[in-house]
Amino acid sequence: MEPEEPLILVVDDARDIREPLGQYLRRQGYRTRLAANAGEARRLLDEARAALVVLDVMMPGEDGLSLCRWLVARGGPPVILLTAMADETDRIVGLELGADDYLVKPFNPRELLARIRAVLRRVPPPERRVPSGRRRFGGWRHDPAALTLIHDDGREVALTSGESRLLGALLDHPHAVLGRDRLLEITAGREAKAYDRAVDNAVSRLRRKIEDDPSAPRLIVTEWGGGYRLAADVEEA
Repeated sequence: MEPEEPLILVVDDARDIREPLGQYLRRQGYRTRLAANAGEARRLLDEARAALVVLDVMMPGEDGLSLCRWLVARGGPPVILLTAMADETDRIVGLELGADDYLVKPFNPRELLARIRAVLRRVPPPERRVPSGRRRFGGWRHDPAALTLIHDDGREVALTSGESRLLGALLDHPHAVLGRDRLLEITAGREAKAYDRAVDNAVSRLRRKIEDDPSAPRLIVTEWGGGYRLAADVEEA
């Protein structure tokens, strides 16, 4: 089966920009979804996974910077901001929030296309989801039912249920960056979101159990500003 073309989400309250841009990108071979505001964009993102978001900064209600912050915090798709000529501050803030690029209005669609292609080339290939159950990674075998880790050298480590869920989430998405909010929701539930250090503390405990040198981790690595990544291949045990 041939892979689907990348899906681009265009978020702009101006219909005379949003719709022609969507048509142009479709002619270039991309799939597109169009949203007139942040709320509609969130709904579309829940329905389908976008490869990239083209996002207008100045929108009524929730603006593009707020939506950009939400996307980056959740490890969402890369973002290209569309900004007004005079809004240099918005461009700087957007890049500081984690936007991948920006383009000043009015813009040439061919320039936006070139920037989309450049950003997508920098994005890692789609993550390979490994079926849950007993799995091997980095010399360890994880048994979530028994809450244990067994090393190839015979060492056995007991895990708490929270540690096992955290490790399971990382094993589900090897080499992919998982944001702290996403990991916290998986391991502790929505009610624990107030404890912003909960994931960091759980990762530290897990590293002490599986890393040769927890101060220089090689299996669970920190992606500054992004979250954590399992830097190992995963296979079913």
